[in-house]
Amino acid sequence: MQTPHVVAVMGVAGTGKTTIGPLLAARLGVPYAEGDDFHPQANIAKMSAGTPLDDADRWPWLDAIGAWAHGRAGLGGVVSCSALKRSYRDRLRATAPGLVFVHLAGDRALIEDRMAHRRGHFMPTALLDSQFATLQPLQPDEAGVVVDVSGTPEEITERAAQALAGLSDTRL
Repeated sequence: MQTPHVVAVMGVAGTGKTTIGPLLAARLGVPYAEGDDFHPQANIAKMSAGTPLDDADRWPWLDAIGAWAHGRAGLGGVVSCSALKRSYRDRLRATAPGLVFVHLAGDRALIEDRMAHRRGHFMPTALLDSQFATLQPLQPDEAGVVVDVSGTPEEITERAAQALAGLSDTRL
């Protein structure tokens, strides 16, 4: 029997991490953790004001997510985390070596439209350009899959689950 993956659902703001993460966790039968819940209040205040985080802001947040993922090793779990830079993913893997990434990716116009229609989220659409500028896509040596965000949440979740099922243990 294959050990359940610990998965980080990554991507720029508005790709659906908070929607797809819980759906994927339910599909895989593992717990879900909302990455935004790991942010200290100072980070949320900064982003709410339209100011992008810098790396010094992100390190404690990434370390907290990595600790959660490490605690789920061998048990499985899904956590949302933008993980836009390779260095951020490397930091997460340093704490949780078996972490697998699902990179939710899509057309900027679609993502901006979705962000404009969501309610109650602290991330303004004004920061989308900085998110795309920061994004470093998964590299071939990183355990993970890229999943297109077009379609319904159920369709996206199905694509993610199928892509994860197709990962061989030798790539992890």
